[in-house]
Amino acid sequence: MRDQEPAPMDAERRLSTKEAAELLGVKPETVYAYVSRGQLSSRRVSGGRGSTFDAGEVEALARRNRRDGSGGSGPGGGNPGGELSVRTRLTLIESDRYFFRGVDAVDLADRHTYEEVAEWLWTGRMLPGCTFTAPAAFVSVARRAVEALPEHAAPADLLRVATVAAATADPLRFDLSEDAVLGTARTLIPTLVAALPPAGHHRRDEGPMAHRLWTRLSVHKDPDEASLRALDAALALLVDHDLAASTLAVRVAASARAHPYAAVSAGLGVIEGPLHGAASGLAHRLLQDVLEQGDAAPVIADELRAGRRVPGLGHRLYPGEDPRARALFALLEQIPRAEAALLAARDIVETTARHAPLHANVDLALAVLTVSSGMAPTAGETIFAVARTAGWIAHALEEYGERPLRMRPSGLYAGPRPPQPLPE
Repeated sequence: MRDQEPAPMDAERRLSTKEAAELLGVKPETVYAYVSRGQLSSRRVSGGRGSTFDAGEVEALARRNRRDGSGGSGPGGGNPGGELSVRTRLTLIESDRYFFRGVDAVDLADRHTYEEVAEWLWTGRMLPGCTFTAPAAFVSVARRAVEALPEHAAPADLLRVATVAAATADPLRFDLSEDAVLGTARTLIPTLVAALPPAGHHRRDEGPMAHRLWTRLSVHKDPDEASLRALDAALALLVDHDLAASTLAVRVAASARAHPYAAVSAGLGVIEGPLHGAASGLAHRLLQDVLEQGDAAPVIADELRAGRRVPGLGHRLYPGEDPRARALFALLEQIPRAEAALLAARDIVETTARHAPLHANVDLALAVLTVSSGMAPTAGETIFAVARTAGWIAHALEEYGERPLRMRPSGLYAGPRPPQPLPE
């Protein structure tokens, strides 16, 4: 028989440290460990030395601890495996769907532009028709910095250098007020896109962000409306995705009160990994190999023989289908040029499904877009990074409102016990 859970407390009621500890069944010092891990927020007592805690938050954490069987034994309580959790109002992922501020993210991407979805994530307000403008001085210094890099520089290198360069041009970068950070967001994203070299002999620096980015990625000079719509939707779908590794890096930087440019740079430093932003490039190459051979079976066999997992399949947060992939595939089906790549992607999924019931993830959908649009294998990484910059800014904004340096876990020392003799 299930234990009956107590009725929710008054959301306005605040608990003392002792009361919170009793409700959670832990020691008072463990309550502060929960705060340092981002699982609870605290407020200093006016004129006093103690802290108070939101009763609703404490009760929710107690419910999670009971549900997960942790018993509130430590700061990892409520998180299987002791994983770090961070309170956020931005993105929720559940039941093979995800939501931005409570609104279905796929619906947002279907009905609104990337810029509009970014504004919604930042402010909770919808601003139809909004566009972002890059100051000429920022673009100039960012382009000079990017042009100085070697030709083989990766997308993350270009964007990271452009971010640092733009920061040097902004004397107000240390202003962490909400209005100032939002102003930075609205200028940094178009600056990053403007700093990228053109894919062909043309460059567009006005209009929707997807249109500007297209000229940096595709050799096709005059894209059809369906292709631009697919790129814009990809940007909107990738704006945020809970606490991915790069987003955690951004929040750690913001917790130390690094300015927004530095926080974004931290995210760009992580996104380059093959298990994160660069995954779409692996899917792009896989798709190209399937198109060249005309059959997915030998290509997948080679991947597995080499001990590699098949890219573009499965996602740890979606037991079923990745909703981002589903939405992007639907848009790609409206592009005649993408038909061959779509068939190849379907062949990959069906061939692998004989042994593992894995669905296509957003990396495979991105690969269909980049392969069919005449883009380089690294284009998906660029799309991912530009899109996610908006989400990183949203998370930085949230973190600036939290207690400084709360993202500072304690190390669990496993080395030799001191005192040890001095080395010779």
